[in-house]
Amino acid sequence: MVKVNKIVAVVDDDGSVCRAIKRLLQVAGTGVDTFSGGDSFLRMLSSAPSYRPACVILDFEMPGINGLELLRHLAPTGVPVIFITADDDSAVRETALASGAAGYLQKPFTGAILVKAVEMALSGVPRP
Repeated sequence: MVKVNKIVAVVDDDGSVCRAIKRLLQVAGTGVDTFSGGDSFLRMLSSAPSYRPACVILDFEMPGINGLELLRHLAPTGVPVIFITADDDSAVRETALASGAAGYLQKPFTGAILVKAVEMALSGVPRP
């Protein structure tokens, strides 16, 4: 079970994905903030310097700032990032993980897999 005092940020341009992940993680016992894209997430980070989620679940392909660019912005903070994507290209997965992602999930995925990925990211357990 994910700890309740941890906030996970979900960044995805698909509102239904954000809502579904938010409900799932709230049931698992964690707080969730959702953002409709990388730009809105970066605005939050710059306007509220004390805001720091414990983990970011990030769509790989979004208009504007894509997931990989956003990961580069987050890298200095040490916040773990879990990519979610519909892309089944192994090169995309390898690029994401080589760039420092804590996890990579291909849509569709089960709630149990997502919760486990978040738990591993929050505990600092290295990805397999």
